[in-house]
Amino acid sequence: MQNSVKSPIVFEGVGLHTGVPARVVLRPASAGAGIAFRRVDLAGMPVIAALWQNVIVSPLNTRLANADGVSVSTIEHLMAALAGCGVHNALIDIDAAEVPILDGSAAAFVRGIVATGLQTDTAPLQAIEILRDVTVTQGEATATLSPATTLQIDFAIDFADAAIGRQHKTLNMANGAFVRELCDSRTFCRSADVDAMRAQGLALGGSIDNAVVVDGDKILTPGGLRHTDEAVRHKMLDALGDLYTAGAPILGRYTGSRAGHAMTNLLLRALFAQPDAWRMVRCDSNIAARLPGVGVSQADLVAVA
Repeated sequence: MQNSVKSPIVFEGVGLHTGVPARVVLRPASAGAGIAFRRVDLAGMPVIAALWQNVIVSPLNTRLANADGVSVSTIEHLMAALAGCGVHNALIDIDAAEVPILDGSAAAFVRGIVATGLQTDTAPLQAIEILRDVTVTQGEATATLSPATTLQIDFAIDFADAAIGRQHKTLNMANGAFVRELCDSRTFCRSADVDAMRAQGLALGGSIDNAVVVDGDKILTPGGLRHTDEAVRHKMLDALGDLYTAGAPILGRYTGSRAGHAMTNLLLRALFAQPDAWRMVRCDSNIAARLPGVGVSQADLVAVA
């Protein structure tokens, strides 16, 4: 069945790129509502559905915009937490144009959701079953969705900085794997890129408190890494959040190589442009048991969360 949160959950912080303080209130929503953001700081409190067709090109984050051009950005970590905790319907009030970055991971969002708990509706849940391979390519980056009985994420990255280098990880996202394995992995950047990003009006709220900053073979962020492969884990976290703009959980294997937010959105656009590549399936107890978020408990929370 479809789930929402039991009661409102509040998160506060600054936006990674805008540096602007923001308050987010994750509210329960009725069955079939899906995930949507409401800009409570604007007249009329416009709503933006968190769906792939509302994603617009934006550097280094996922940004949604409605037909009137009202937008909200850096949604990917919160979307990953919703997907990984099995939240299917939620209205997200936000009083700024960017979701707060918090510690650079999804851990705080997950902690709030798990502590509050979920309420189950009587409406059945549907999932998107991948029926055949769909691939998109841009330069050296590729992303593919292929058939699988669970949501699996396979990701590979390759960075010149030795502190990151080449990393590869594959994970079955069922049975609370996101909460245990990925949710605490933070966004990362090269110190050499920070000035360039700020010159473009980006990373204005970034710091060593909310990102892993690397310089060659050095980790500049105090405390070092939470995982030796934290970078690829964070890319998997981002992919889960971006895939959740499909509008329902996915039963399929996502394979990404040097892929990012824009590639995942291109992949969803390619998928839905090919009706024979997917179908909606009603989730019985057997299918539901294979979805992210099913059976998540406090015991799944990693120490940092």
